[in-house]
Amino acid sequence: MGSNEQRHVSYADAGVDVDEGARAVEAIKDAVRSTTRPEVIGGLGGFGSCFSMAGFKDMEDPVLVSGTDGVGTKLAIARLLGRHDTVGQDLVAMCVDDVVPVGAEPLFFLDYVAVGKLKAEQMAQIVAGIAEGCRRAGCALVGGEMAEHPGVMDPADYDLAGFVVGVVDRPKMLGPDKVRPGDVILGLPSSGIHSNGYSLVRKVLIEGKTPRELERPLDELGGESLADAVMRPTTIYAGALVRALKAGAPIRAMAHITGGGITENLNRALPPSVDAVVDRGGAAGCSWDACRAPSWDVPPIIDCCVRAARLTPDEAYKTFNMGVGMSLVVAPQDVRAVRSALAAEGLPSFVMGECVPGSGAVTYR
Repeated sequence: MGSNEQRHVSYADAGVDVDEGARAVEAIKDAVRSTTRPEVIGGLGGFGSCFSMAGFKDMEDPVLVSGTDGVGTKLAIARLLGRHDTVGQDLVAMCVDDVVPVGAEPLFFLDYVAVGKLKAEQMAQIVAGIAEGCRRAGCALVGGEMAEHPGVMDPADYDLAGFVVGVVDRPKMLGPDKVRPGDVILGLPSSGIHSNGYSLVRKVLIEGKTPRELERPLDELGGESLADAVMRPTTIYAGALVRALKAGAPIRAMAHITGGGITENLNRALPPSVDAVVDRGGAAGCSWDACRAPSWDVPPIIDCCVRAARLTPDEAYKTFNMGVGMSLVVAPQDVRAVRSALAAEGLPSFVMGECVPGSGAVTYR
């Protein structure tokens, strides 16, 4: 070939497999359809996703609430273990449970998946997890993007990002302005680490271990393997909470316990003049009869990581959810009603503290 002669270079030669992309789209169609809502207009294939707002006409002042997030370094463990079927649920959880604290109902969700080398089967597993998360949250998966980045990402690498839009009627919005001293703080149990703190998890529990070692049952985890414990999907609270709110559950504020743990998330549900006092020993000493409950359980995998990292209690409560995935602030007289409404939706709850006059901080006793 002469030096001036040009060689034909296809998109596939550059590392992008258009045919595999088409197979991936075909593989996810049924999963996407399973999440549809009546407001969804059209389906996959359009340049933009359409969603009818006709149902909002009965609201006094409809407010759109949006959220976006990713899964973070938990994906590195998923790649190590070859488990890709639950990280999609993690992605949805991190987004929808960020919009529900103001009382918003998640309406529709979009995802962005960046991969080094597109594999239709792997993509189908990821999107199936996203669809499962959307079904649990009650929102529609209306679109997304699969982007192949050869030469920029390693072939086995991928990253996820999600975006959700919800709606709430402004007069019914929840938030710190409704919280008062004397209010009770309820906790909803987490399923485990959820999707935060994984840089530390990898450092103290995962690094240096083979997938086979990670799959071995451990006594300290009640016979569960590290692989199962760290990959357990994030609990999605939004769907059940929205149904409880629609049924009239009188919740004043909520806090999604994510990165920063209880310490740096519960304070986001507080006004500047109120502190949250969290009882690390449980609520058995509560003065209000309706609130009596045993202390909540910290999942063994969190306890295992806290001990391996030798975290102090203050560090632990600022790093992990410590068994609390969502916190609710409720008036004392409404505790029984709220807990009953949550139980009817399959959400167990426990008392974790109370609100007192203060400066908007979270303290412990």
